[in-house]
Amino acid sequence: MSLAYWVVNAFVTGSAFSGNPASVMVTDHALPAELMQQIAAQNNLAETAFVVPKADGYDLRWFTPGVEVKLCGHATLASAFVLRLIGDRGPYFFDTLSGRLSAEAQAERIVLDFPGTLPSAASEPEGLAEALGVKPVAVLRAQYWIAVLESAAAIRELKPDIAAIGRLPGGMLIVTAPGGEDGADVTSRFFAPGVGIDEDPVTGSMHTQIVPYWAGVLGRNELVCRQASARGGVLWCELRGGRVRMAGGAVLYAKGEVFV
Repeated sequence: MSLAYWVVNAFVTGSAFSGNPASVMVTDHALPAELMQQIAAQNNLAETAFVVPKADGYDLRWFTPGVEVKLCGHATLASAFVLRLIGDRGPYFFDTLSGRLSAEAQAERIVLDFPGTLPSAASEPEGLAEALGVKPVAVLRAQYWIAVLESAAAIRELKPDIAAIGRLPGGMLIVTAPGGEDGADVTSRFFAPGVGIDEDPVTGSMHTQIVPYWAGVLGRNELVCRQASARGGVLWCELRGGRVRMAGGAVLYAKGEVFV
């Protein structure tokens, strides 16, 4: 059996080699979960998205090389980008493990509409400061642990102990701070060894948690967010009610066939 695939860099900063790469497969029927997991492991990208058309939109599932995940922003943006390439002009509606999500194309960007989560103050888990090599200003908890640092420079310069982060409950950690390069309002990074990703280049699901927090702290609902990984990425975000809208650019890196 041969399956078409695309590799798309999502939330790019302008360079074709920025943003977060995702593989996207659009199939006319759902593949077995075991096969999807094997394909994602073979691809060895942060996420592989599997898209299946239905009467009122698409079914969408995301797999890291190790596990299926409940929510993924960059692979959703990549999926909408691919659907646009093959002729669907949108808007796009996706049924997922996190409910119904939507996306739409606006000029050179694709805008995602995801449910937001306001983090709560939390007690610092044992080993967090040691894993980061710096004491957080605050510790929050939503779907992931969130460590707030003093500055964007501290985020960029961070050299964490990835294995130690993996030993935290859940094995996933956001680090975030106000400000950033090129006028960014917020700078962040995301480490997820608990799901097989040492550092994710750009993470949409992370911003569903930090945008509600920073909107309250900074007193405005529209934020430019920069993810300071080695590849880097930019998200234009808006808190609208209880939802987070995230806009970003994408570029096609590769397309081809896999044989399974």
